[in-house]
Amino acid sequence: MKTLIPLMVIIFLVSHSVNSQNTKLIDSLKNELKQRKEDDSLKVKILTRLHEKLMFSKPEEAKKYAERELQISKKIDYTKGIALGYMHIADYYVNRTENDSALHYYALAKDYFIKAKSNRGIIFINHTLSSIESTRGNLDKAIQITNENIELINNNEVEGKSKTKFLGAQYNNLANIYIEKGNHKIAMKTALKALKCFEDINHETRKADVLKQIGDIESGQKNHEASINYFKQAIDIYERFDEKFYLAYAYNSIGISYQNIEDYTNASKYYNLAIKYSKDIKDNLSLTNTLHNLADIAFIEKNYNKAKQLFTEAKSVAEKANIKLGLVNAYDGLSKVDYESNHLASALNINQKAIEISKSIGAIPHLKDLYKYRSKLFQASNKNKDALFYLKSYQNINDSLFNIQKTQQIEELKTIYETEKKEAKIVLQKQEIKALNQEVEISHLKKGLYAGGMLSFVVLSGLLYFVFKQRIKKNKIEQEKQEAIYKQEIEFKKKELASQTLHLVQKNTFIQELKDNLEKIKSSPELFKVEFRRLVLLLKKESAEDKDWEVFKSYFTQVHNNFDKKLKEIYSEINEKEIRLASFLRMNLTTKEIASMLNVLPESVLKSKYRLKKKLNLDKTTDLNVFLNNL
Repeated sequence: MKTLIPLMVIIFLVSHSVNSQNTKLIDSLKNELKQRKEDDSLKVKILTRLHEKLMFSKPEEAKKYAERELQISKKIDYTKGIALGYMHIADYYVNRTENDSALHYYALAKDYFIKAKSNRGIIFINHTLSSIESTRGNLDKAIQITNENIELINNNEVEGKSKTKFLGAQYNNLANIYIEKGNHKIAMKTALKALKCFEDINHETRKADVLKQIGDIESGQKNHEASINYFKQAIDIYERFDEKFYLAYAYNSIGISYQNIEDYTNASKYYNLAIKYSKDIKDNLSLTNTLHNLADIAFIEKNYNKAKQLFTEAKSVAEKANIKLGLVNAYDGLSKVDYESNHLASALNINQKAIEISKSIGAIPHLKDLYKYRSKLFQASNKNKDALFYLKSYQNINDSLFNIQKTQQIEELKTIYETEKKEAKIVLQKQEIKALNQEVEISHLKKGLYAGGMLSFVVLSGLLYFVFKQRIKKNKIEQEKQEAIYKQEIEFKKKELASQTLHLVQKNTFIQELKDNLEKIKSSPELFKVEFRRLVLLLKKESAEDKDWEVFKSYFTQVHNNFDKKLKEIYSEINEKEIRLASFLRMNLTTKEIASMLNVLPESVLKSKYRLKKKLNLDKTTDLNVFLNNL
């Protein structure tokens, strides 16, 4: 996925790239500006063009033109010119990644575009606002803004190729955000919409961008053969248009897919091409990533000298360009080379450097793998206590990431369901409008034929009745389809909830087994190696199966219709533990099963049930389980 998000808004503003700026045109515009004495809208337009032509090559000069554009527009009360002036100043700040200042000016620009009733201007602003929110990690906000843009484009005067191009850009941006969220299914659906838009208007380079994006999605889903096919289509277009920048990234991506299917010959071929183009365009991010990938292949093939040379080169590039994640990857690779060369002290030292950088930038997935490898290094050094500590640290992060992934999957399921429901509703509304229009046409026909006699009236009435019945039938079919989808979703969630409950019941058994193994190690240090391996296997098994209370609660709430909110309406001060107990009782679990899940004695569960019943103000004759089931 390309990283030039702040620059994407220029797609809507100019039809030529920065590399094709015409010096004569700029000189001509400057000359026209000097000659024009009167401050009017034409002068504002000249300043606008100068800003657009210089915003990348000479940003400081371009900013001055934007400020003059704003000043004159305010003087002559030119609303659209004021909006453009604020937007161009915001562009200056966003391209310097000074997002706070950019957001301030974009907000002012958007207000004036609304006053000027310029939907195009609002679309431009929203596109960049979405990109800023995405880079800040506010992905839901970015999705909301992009969807607002799609609605604006569909509901306003933008037509023809411009409309299709605008929609394609929004769908492409939306797919990028969903990839960041880890919602690959929705990302794929959205990317395919973008692809269709660019195919419809035969926009080759934008089509290549989406093909590359779809390849990345397929690769993320481990569909590597499919990803290679999409990458090749993108590369073919990029090569025809000599797009060296995008070729560097596409070659690297296809190399990763070939590496994942263990075709190291093709992987190396494409990595070397990516390195060549990265050096040609002087893109250090692409260069350090590809050097690291090529070093990985040398490491897999046990060519440790070559691997060390490539990892060192990747480290040098990352240090020079201050690419933190590139440094983490390079240090990790060098640590592994030292381990294979039996230089354990050096391997531990380099591994620690990678851990420190990962912590500083919040690279949690990398930190997880680094902890796991550090445990291996300490075990090889016979430092068993340290090995166990880092193994536990790895497991804690792994569990946390697993829970995040499950939450994302639930969210993705809900989003897909809501999207399909909304699309089905739109289709149904269109069908109803079509049917009503037919009724109106028939009604007009009826009035025209009324004078023709009763026979025509009877025939027309029959036709009206038939159309009305058909519309009711269609509506009923659509409603039944929606109900079927809803029932399938509920059944799926019920199964997931049952599965979640079973895992929670089994969790205490796992914890007890883990405690027993740790006690054995404590009492018999000589058994460490045997029990250590058993602990690793046990933790791996639990990593794949353990799901905590928050995931259970998410499923439970969806199946049982906001059960916790209903409890809070009865007793506002009910706490999380009491809600958890009530949820388990609603599932008709026995006291013994609840005790096992909560890791307490059955007597404690009985006491908690008594206290809960009292807080809910239930009398002695009211059964708590029956009350909760009827809630």
